[in-house]
Amino acid sequence: MRKLIILSTICLVFLSCSVNEKPQFIGLENIKVLESTSKHVTFTAEAKFINPNDIGGELQTDEIKVFINDNEMASVSTESFKVPAKKEFSVPLKTNVPTDSIFSNKSIGGLIGSLFSKKVKVQYKGDIKYKVLGFSYTYDIDQTEDVKIKF
Repeated sequence: MRKLIILSTICLVFLSCSVNEKPQFIGLENIKVLESTSKHVTFTAEAKFINPNDIGGELQTDEIKVFINDNEMASVSTESFKVPAKKEFSVPLKTNVPTDSIFSNKSIGGLIGSLFSKKVKVQYKGDIKYKVLGFSYTYDIDQTEDVKIKF
């Protein structure tokens, strides 16, 4: 009888925790230059989510590509990120790009425009994967923003 009560309690607790839907991806925000030197430029961004579920999960970024002036310059891969239950949260994305690759001769028009305006077009493109209880969901990321660089 005691085993039945323990088993019933465990089942009740497990079933009361709901995983109704995947966390909602709000968008990529706060794309900005964290640091710029003569050797590299550090770009940061935040992937914002809301988790409506009673339990958390795990997010992984697998090589989100960073394009500067329409040229692929770097990729972002982070360690697993623990998703909190019933909260809004953000996943930080940070990448270093060599300055000489931003102002290379790959795109003369982009180079001239960037030198005069000191702005570059930054695009994050790739996938973020959410895993919970054996299920997995993929979010497609494709966000572009003009960012000002100060040397």
